[in-house]
Amino acid sequence: MEHPPFQSFRAGQSLDSAPRDPLREQARQTVQGGPPPLLPGGASDVLGADRLAARARLAGMSPLDTVWMALHEAARSVAVLAGRPPEPLRPDVRNFPAIMRATGGWRADQARDGIEDLAAVLQPGLRALIAAQGRATPEALRQAAQALWQEFDAARAALLDLIPPLNLRPQR
Repeated sequence: MEHPPFQSFRAGQSLDSAPRDPLREQARQTVQGGPPPLLPGGASDVLGADRLAARARLAGMSPLDTVWMALHEAARSVAVLAGRPPEPLRPDVRNFPAIMRATGGWRADQARDGIEDLAAVLQPGLRALIAAQGRATPEALRQAAQALWQEFDAARAALLDLIPPLNLRPQR
């Protein structure tokens, strides 16, 4: 199964191959007359992760950080469709990928897998909400967005539970 572009941060981690540059690949395909990269099923990348991953590489950022932020931008759109006010990003949420890199081990592996899973749920869900606009009643669209928001929120909470507890008590 072909991986969607937002999961390409794992492909770039291979030790025996150089990281792919999405901008360079897209430019090469455009010059050769081919279409830009698409997700399986022909739907465009609604999270914009291709563009964000390319910017992250240029800025020296981790693609995982970029995907995490793209997920939260998409979730902000879902929240608006659900009639919820946008929530500010708490420091633990904003810095989650960096915390997991610093933690390492099984927690970091679970975090990478969880972010992929969250993207795999949010991407088609948001795509469906966008397609339903104008076709569904506002109430049906709001209810669908609320259901997607609840899925996102529960999955994100499970990921944030991977952050190890801080031992702030002084050692005696």
